[in-house]
Amino acid sequence: MELELRHLRTVRAIADTGSLTKAASTLGLAQPALSAQLRRIEKALGGPLFERDHTGARPTLLGELVLERARVVLPAVSELQQEAVRFANACGTMERFRLGGTHGPLLGGLVDRLVTAHPTAPVSTYTSWSVGEISAQLVDGRLDFALIGACGDSLPPASERLTWQVIGVDPVFVMLPDTHPLAAERELDLADLADECWTDVPGEGCFADCFVGACARAGFSPASVYETDTASVVHLVQVGRAVGLCRATFPPTPGLVTRPIVGSPLSWRHLLGWHPRSAAAVSAAGTVSGHTLAAYADAVERSESYADWLTVNPGFGPAR
Repeated sequence: MELELRHLRTVRAIADTGSLTKAASTLGLAQPALSAQLRRIEKALGGPLFERDHTGARPTLLGELVLERARVVLPAVSELQQEAVRFANACGTMERFRLGGTHGPLLGGLVDRLVTAHPTAPVSTYTSWSVGEISAQLVDGRLDFALIGACGDSLPPASERLTWQVIGVDPVFVMLPDTHPLAAERELDLADLADECWTDVPGEGCFADCFVGACARAGFSPASVYETDTASVVHLVQVGRAVGLCRATFPPTPGLVTRPIVGSPLSWRHLLGWHPRSAAAVSAAGTVSGHTLAAYADAVERSESYADWLTVNPGFGPAR
C-alpha cells in the first residue's frame, strides 16, 4: 500500500482526539473501518503508530515521527491547493469582479459603480452572514474582493493572510418608527430606551457582547433582542414591536428615523479585503478601493442626519 494524504489525516485525527472512536466520528467512518485502515497504515510504515488501551490512543515513537512530518506536509498541500485555485481563477482573459459581502449597505453601491465603469466585465456577488465564510473564500481564491464589517477595533478574520482596508467608520444608530415619542430627539441616551425590545441583523464577532455591555453601563439589561434579516428588522420597527440597531449609513426608509446614541458607545468599521497575492488584487485593488470609497461617500450623503452629525463628530465617517 502506498501512503496517501488521507492516511496522514487519519493518523493526525487519532492523535488529535486521543481515541479511535472519536477520530472515527470526526472522519465520518465506522470505528471498525478506521481500525482496519490504521492496521494497513502501520503495516506500510513498518510498525505500530499508537499504543491503545481503555484510556485511549497515544503515539509511539514511530507515531511521533509520522505526526511531525504530517504537520508539515498537510498544511503545505492545503496551501498549494489554495494557490492553484487562485492562479487558475485569475488566468481568464476577460476582466471580472467576484465580490463577496455580509449584508451591509455598500455592496449594491459598489456593484453599481463597477458595472458603470466596466460595462463589459462580468460582476458577480456572494453574500453571507458569516465573515469567516466570506474570508475563507478570499483565501481560497473563490472571491476577488469582500466587503465586511467589524465591531469597534476588533480584528477582521484571517488578518494574517488577507489585506483589509478601512473604508469608513460608522457609529451605531438607533432606528425608531417616526411615531415614537423620542423620534424628534437629535440624540438618544440608551437609558431612555431601557424598556424597549431590540432588533438587529445577526453576525459573528463581538457586537452582541458590546451592545449588552453598553446597556449595562447605561444601567439596564435589554429585555430581548430579535436577530433577523434586514427586512424583518425594518418591519419590527415600523409596527412598533422593537427599536433597531443600525449603522449610521442605513438608507432613508419611509416610516423610520435613525438617531445617534449619546457618547457613541458602539461603532462599526466597513472593511474591503483581498488576498495580496491574487492576480485580481494586483491588477484591480486600487480600482475597487476607489469605487468602494465613493460608494461609502454616497451612502453618507444620502443620510442627511448622519452627514450633519459628522460635521461635529469628525472621528467617524470616511477613512482618512
